[in-house]
Amino acid sequence: MARPDDSDDRTGEPDPPGGPQGERAAPADLQAFAVQLRRMNGEVNRVVHGFAGEHGLHATDVQALAAILDAPEPLTPGRLREHLGLTSGAVTACLDRLERAGHIRRVRESADRRVVHLHWVPDAKSAARAHFRPLAEVTASVRTGFSEDELSVVLRFLTAMNEQLSGVRSPGR
Repeated sequence: MARPDDSDDRTGEPDPPGGPQGERAAPADLQAFAVQLRRMNGEVNRVVHGFAGEHGLHATDVQALAAILDAPEPLTPGRLREHLGLTSGAVTACLDRLERAGHIRRVRESADRRVVHLHWVPDAKSAARAHFRPLAEVTASVRTGFSEDELSVVLRFLTAMNEQLSGVRSPGR
């Protein structure tokens, strides 16, 4: 029989009042955050997998596309490898698929011909925008229910989560 202080296997935190699903959990309860973050991740992954399937890509390929799009400066295959936590061979295979599918191009832009930068192909960017437009529309709609101060806190929370998560590695890595 579980005691009230027993930890939930998924988060290491006790079950919230009302059970493991967090139906009546306090808003700041760690379990409630975990449940909502997993739900959001699942919904975003569903949209990502849809895009991947429609374009003959792997989900990792879409992660690579997002990294290339979001980078403040053109990514190199090496920086993409670090970002995705993949081997050099896996990144090369991913980039080969993306290039064959017409989503990216590899460009040697510097005097050092060994340096390759990754760029989205404009038509591919348009296709991605069209596919992900519903996600953007939902985000815009949900934002209208929050004040600028609340949105600032949410953005600060998500930024801090991403910064911290970027340093987390699997025990075997």
